[in-house]
Amino acid sequence: MLNLVLALASAALLILAFPRFDLTWLAPAALTPLLIAVARERRHRRRFLLGWVSGVAYWFGACYWIQRVLAFHGGLGEIAGWAVFSLFAAAKALHMGVFALLGGVLMRRWWAVPAVAALWVAVEATHGFFGFAWLALGNAGIGMGAPMRLAPVAGVYGLSFVFAAAAATLALPLLRRPQAQMAWILALPLLFLLPRMPAPGPASETALLTQPNISETEQWTTESVDWMLREQVALTLRGALREPRRPPSIVAWPEVPAPLYFDDDARFKAQMENLARALHAYLLIGTVAHTTADEPLNSAVLVSPEGARISRYDKVNLVPFGEFVPWPFGYLANKISTEAGDFAAGTRVVVSPVGGGHRIGAFICYESVFPDYVRRFAAGGAEALVNISNDGWFGRSAAREQHLSMVRMRAAENRRWILRSTNDGITAAIDSAGRVRGAAPPYANVALNAGFDYISTETPYTRYGDWFPLLCACLAILCLVAERAE
Repeated sequence: MLNLVLALASAALLILAFPRFDLTWLAPAALTPLLIAVARERRHRRRFLLGWVSGVAYWFGACYWIQRVLAFHGGLGEIAGWAVFSLFAAAKALHMGVFALLGGVLMRRWWAVPAVAALWVAVEATHGFFGFAWLALGNAGIGMGAPMRLAPVAGVYGLSFVFAAAAATLALPLLRRPQAQMAWILALPLLFLLPRMPAPGPASETALLTQPNISETEQWTTESVDWMLREQVALTLRGALREPRRPPSIVAWPEVPAPLYFDDDARFKAQMENLARALHAYLLIGTVAHTTADEPLNSAVLVSPEGARISRYDKVNLVPFGEFVPWPFGYLANKISTEAGDFAAGTRVVVSPVGGGHRIGAFICYESVFPDYVRRFAAGGAEALVNISNDGWFGRSAAREQHLSMVRMRAAENRRWILRSTNDGITAAIDSAGRVRGAAPPYANVALNAGFDYISTETPYTRYGDWFPLLCACLAILCLVAERAE
């Protein structure tokens, strides 16, 4: 019973470390109770069960908003929404079960601190591969000075390693282990040898980020789409005229729930081309495109100041239940989007020229949770990044702040400004250190004039990607083999 309480305590600490509570100082201790529990428990099956229970509780507490999305927007209703969400949490908790099963073995040895931290990172990095990633432990460190120095080198997983190592160290004296086994933590001051994050400075470029606040429940007709477009164009023009001395060079519209078809609707296409010419700015818009097989694509189109289409990016990483329904839920749940049929995934990263020899990359909504994917835009030459998103599906939940924290981490990992345009919040400009340098009020129809800069230098993370989780996986395997051999 004590071990079960400890496992649930870790779930509670993890939930508290992230938005909606944002008690980030708990992150270095969040895994400590679970590690004590699995170190005490000798039976493999029970260690796995302790981790699994902790994982279920964590996913229920951190991602509670998924149930509402499924019940309301997915059309399941309350009971079925809870049932499907429970299956989701049970599946995602398997990762924590594996960590607890193997972590209890590694906690026995003098190398417990680095081995457990490496195991945590290796397991954490598999979430995206198995269908859904959200809130790596390192995301809790987005506002921490010293740990954030790791982000441009090892990515968010570097911070996860530090927090997991700290948790293991805190567990050791409570398990009455020799003090020498805690000496690993003395390496933490080495973080101060890494370069500081760049200091905030004035931005030389200006962007306009619109936030139209369109209802997710709107029943679209030809008339309502026309009205929405008139409002969005008016909002854009008002925002562009607000600061005539610093006109925007880039204007970004968000991903919205309205049916907008740049390639298939000649009238809409002409409106966007005329708007770009009137603004004399690059205009990035969210739209629905189609494959040659007529499958819908969630896309972003970039139009030049002369009114010519420069590029189209098709979203590669689709949202389960949002843009497609994963097997075996096809007969139980509807996807959130109103497009007929599941969305098709794009196939490539697109980096686009925007004048003056500069280039930008735009990624869409949920793709921000994949560190190695976002860094491919910067590695491909993008000097600034744009994230268009629609977080309106989340309702008034903590998912918005959670999503923003991950976008901020992507900026810090790659030392790139990220311009974030959302349907109803949180629209923001994020600098190359992951700081929010300007944000629009949520749930408002507003345009944000935001400064930004182009940066061309590559961080080690941009250049080499997720080398650190691979290193951690190798270290964890070696430690497990060494444990087995003794």
